[in-house]
Amino acid sequence: MFGVATDIGIDLGTATVLIYVKGKGIVLREPSVVAMERDTKKILAIGTEARRMLGRTPGNIIATRPLREGVIADYDVTEAMLKDFIRRAVGSGFRFFSRPRVMVCVPAGVTTVEKRAVIEAALAAGARSAALIEEPLAAALGAGLDITLPSGHMVVDIGGGTTDIAVLSLGGVVRSQSLRIGGDKFDEALVRHMKTRHNLLIGERTAEEIKIAVGSAGCDSRNESMEVRGRDLMQGLPKNVIITSAETREALAEHVTSICDTVRSVLEATPPELSADIIEKGVIMTGGGSMLHGLDMVITARTGVPAYLADDPVSCVALGTGKALEHFEMQDDHLVVLRKIM
Repeated sequence: MFGVATDIGIDLGTATVLIYVKGKGIVLREPSVVAMERDTKKILAIGTEARRMLGRTPGNIIATRPLREGVIADYDVTEAMLKDFIRRAVGSGFRFFSRPRVMVCVPAGVTTVEKRAVIEAALAAGARSAALIEEPLAAALGAGLDITLPSGHMVVDIGGGTTDIAVLSLGGVVRSQSLRIGGDKFDEALVRHMKTRHNLLIGERTAEEIKIAVGSAGCDSRNESMEVRGRDLMQGLPKNVIITSAETREALAEHVTSICDTVRSVLEATPPELSADIIEKGVIMTGGGSMLHGLDMVITARTGVPAYLADDPVSCVALGTGKALEHFEMQDDHLVVLRKIM
């Protein structure tokens, strides 16, 4: 007897993939990293195990992220990664007649070609049918906002590869902008800072550890320090240095300013009635990048509109996709839907 088809929602993030199974909640949370042999392209590890290999592989193995800046950079590797994650989420009963319907989140600014690539990758990975939902809509739903009312809400979703800023009302996007800036760009800025200021070469994982431990967006809200280990670019030998929160503010200033300027730009283009709603309710911040210490205070200071972190910023998009699954057919007006006839 064949299994019953399952509806699943996928937050296909540049840094992390989260999968929501209807009736169960979030069942999978894995880094979007794949390790494979350089020559044969044979996949050796996916997810957490592959992430441990970042920057630590021998010459014949590469650990890579198949998604960059919110879109698919390597189609074949993304398909294999999705197939593995869907199998883990659905279970061993993953067969043709029990293939799930899948809803995937995409950044608001992706092109039609990029949308098509995501849909085709989901179908090739084993989905019976696939639909897309824009991340600001999913993030708002996941944050508990009722976006169906004639009232304005503003969401700033900062993921690993992109920042989506949107004003929502009556179940749709009124104004939005998308930046190819996110947690990965923060990490890259810290890597550059360590090179130029300390002549120290560090990897992605170390940069992320700095961002979490002592990173600060501004307002002098954090004054901490940590020891960082890397390779001295002058001597080529291992070296330890101390980095402070003040240094991270300097390193991240350009990207923080870009996000704040874009929030202001969206606010300036928002109809006045919705602007009044946003001033009353504030800006809701979601996504892992929004957890950068002090970023909410910087946005508040530079826009004059209070900004708040959602209760679970990292999971908001996945949770919102799960809520959208409850109304899969009803939301076709706001989704790009493609069904595969077998």
